[in-house]
Amino acid sequence: MSLLITLCARGGSKGIPGKNIRLLNEKPLIAYSIDVALRFATEHNGTVALSTDDEEIMRVANDFGLTTDYKRPAYLATDTTGKIDVISDLLNYTEKKVGTLFNFILDLDITSPLRTYQDLEHAFGIILPDEQAYNLFSVNNANRNPYFNMVEQKENGYFGLVKKGDFTTRQSAPGVYDMNASFYFYRRCFFSDSQKSAITDRSLIYIMPHICFDLDHQIDFDFMEFLLLNKKLNFEL
Repeated sequence: MSLLITLCARGGSKGIPGKNIRLLNEKPLIAYSIDVALRFATEHNGTVALSTDDEEIMRVANDFGLTTDYKRPAYLATDTTGKIDVISDLLNYTEKKVGTLFNFILDLDITSPLRTYQDLEHAFGIILPDEQAYNLFSVNNANRNPYFNMVEQKENGYFGLVKKGDFTTRQSAPGVYDMNASFYFYRRCFFSDSQKSAITDRSLIYIMPHICFDLDHQIDFDFMEFLLLNKKLNFEL
């Protein structure tokens, strides 16, 4: 079995400028993902690869033990580029470089670093025996439920539940989950079969037993830094 771990970090960021290498609790954001990637690669004989278009991100990654000779092409470094295409290009480049096909790809999202090594081990243990699964992604239990307290506008102009149901409590409604964008395991066939979305008809999930969220806005960054600085997390990164 062979494993490729990918980290994708575009230089441009409008919501939080420079966020991929911005200091979070005195440590560059990208370093949290590099640390767990290198550890997981060591335990599973994996290869870690970086996709970026930014020289400064390359430099910071190198400072934390991740070097690369791959630079993301400009056409894959736009605001409208999909993540799957970015991973696919890095995957093809790395396979040609090492001369072998990888069985699994693990993508760690740099802007959602609240994952543990144990999360990765447990999630890998879910997808590994399921040979029909295309992929697995991390989630959290959702605070809202489309069967109970989420509404949308209907054809008649009035509003009703997103999903039909007669549930009187959120607890009795079917379980739903929020994708937290922290990590994704893919079998190689996901890319060979030209899947375009992480949500397929053969996807698995790993439910995180702790808080996890991604950094879209400045307030997200401030809140995460508060949690780290004040040791409010009940787990170790």
